[in-house]
Amino acid sequence: MQNITIETITKEYDVHMGTNIIQEAISLYKEQLVSADQIVIIADRTVVNLHINKLVTPLQTITNGLIKVYEVPPGESCKTIETFYDCHSFLLNENCSRKSVLFAFGGGACGDLTGFVASTFMRGIPFYQIPTTILAHDSAVGGKTAINHSQGKNMIGSFYQPEAVFYDISLLSTLPENEVRSGMAEVIKHALISNPQWVNELFEVQDFSTLTTSNLQEYLCKGIVVKAEIVKDDEFEHGSRKFLNFGHTYGHAIENTIGYGHITHGEAVMIGMVYALMLSEELAELESGFAHKFFLHALKLGYTFDAILTKTYKELFDVMIRDKKASHGDLHFVLLNKIGEPINKIISKEQGHKMDEQLKNWVREESI
Repeated sequence: MQNITIETITKEYDVHMGTNIIQEAISLYKEQLVSADQIVIIADRTVVNLHINKLVTPLQTITNGLIKVYEVPPGESCKTIETFYDCHSFLLNENCSRKSVLFAFGGGACGDLTGFVASTFMRGIPFYQIPTTILAHDSAVGGKTAINHSQGKNMIGSFYQPEAVFYDISLLSTLPENEVRSGMAEVIKHALISNPQWVNELFEVQDFSTLTTSNLQEYLCKGIVVKAEIVKDDEFEHGSRKFLNFGHTYGHAIENTIGYGHITHGEAVMIGMVYALMLSEELAELESGFAHKFFLHALKLGYTFDAILTKTYKELFDVMIRDKKASHGDLHFVLLNKIGEPINKIISKEQGHKMDEQLKNWVREESI
């Protein structure tokens, strides 16, 4: 079992990673779990059908208690105010208290929701993250919790760190292709903002299905280490943590206008990264031609960009200007001076429109 320590101002905790490690990892926290008056798993419905006993059984073995499970809708559809309220109602109806413990068992959306529930139930109770997707290697670490609003993604939330993260790579074997692509987009993001050699290595991957378990664990570990270093420096996103939003401003606008759940988060971020790379060539110092090379490679890997052809720039701009990273009517983007060197940059509406049109032209040319 591989351990990565996450250090923040408010808390220090570990990410435990490996294959079939849940029981071993849980045993490290036996004292806290045995003393809990209630243990509740908030789980993605799909994950319940596939994996629930892999968590319930070791928890029961260690605590000798009744483990309660609350199912939520899969994916982004769980990140609503209604589901958030229903989770609180379940905890209250089950007589949970400040001595209760939550487990988030699912993808990034389930983790975001559960973390926000944990942070607000009776002003905060402990919770553990057990991600079941590649995408969640990013969201399960760092303490961002949130639900969505019709006017924007993750607009309602808090910073609240878990007690630990148990990342069992064996749970990833049931992921469909689109979820693998979604998760690998965040892996690629971590490479782009940190390490040109890693980016070159990822360019050699022509098909995600060829990745071995060892490859996957290595890449996920690298991504978590990148995030851990940034979060240690800036837990509450006042400075360098904003670099983790590379590709997200335009990507979140795509998600919002298309409709949450109609495109995966990672697929939207991939579109957003190409857009940001184009802006980086125009407004920063990124080498000319890299954005188009990256775009073509993304197409080979199965990413689709057709979604942007259905939306006008005005629709996207209206969402971007409400983004958490916008201020005083300006669009704040993370760009790259070069691979591994992210910067924050204000762009104008006109500059954004120009790149939107250019990206749409690229997509049209490839569809001919």
